Amino acid sequence: MKIKYLGHSAFLIEKGDFKALIDPFISGNPNAPLEAKELQDITHIFVTHGHGDHLGDTVAIAKSANAKVICNFEIGNYLGNEGLDVHTMHVGGRTKFDFGMVKMTPALHGSGYFKDGMFYDGGNPCGFVIEIDDKKLYHAGDTGLTMDMKLLESEKIDVALMPIGGNFTMDIDDAVRAVEFVKPDVVIPMHYNTFEVIKADPKEFKNKVKDADVKVLGYGESMEL
Repeated sequence: MKIKYLGHSAFLIEKGDFKALIDPFISGNPNAPLEAKELQDITHIFVTHGHGDHLGDTVAIAKSANAKVICNFEIGNYLGNEGLDVHTMHVGGRTKFDFGMVKMTPALHGSGYFKDGMFYDGGNPCGFVIEIDDKKLYHAGDTGLTMDMKLLESEKIDVALMPIGGNFTMDIDDAVRAVEFVKPDVVIPMHYNTFEVIKADPKEFKNKVKDADVKVLGYGESMEL
């Protein structure tokens, strides 16, 4: 499994014919290493919640690539009306796909989206556990620290993608505690330094984590799992 960081909370995940985006905030992302039009042959898009810096370019990319979008029911209704191929889930649900298993996990945050100048409820925010060929990736989404993360210890997570920027999500210290709860083999920090209000030092996070290998990925940088 190849994991490529696209800035903020956006990642490109590749394994064989599976080529997926998580929270594809590309347009308007000052740290995005590429343009949305460069993301070709995408098969799936995972959306953790409806805020613009996570829903991002989902509609444009999914239409161009005919990708399947995996999200909650409320966002799925909106995206379905935009003509997208949508698979809706909800928190606690686990579903088998052709590429592997997906579990939707809790996140403590908000969710909503703008359409035609109106703001609509986006249902419960979430994270995802994505399992492909016995490897498990956990994308926490936008979330505060929660005791529910302790339940993920039994999932045996190989790599966790954790927000560290504070203000809207966990800060560094809470993210360190989240790593202690989840116990992944590898953790990649995300959702920091996109805006001044979420400025954080990933090296500080790395130095404070004792129970996992921290990989600080640069924008456009990849790692193999």
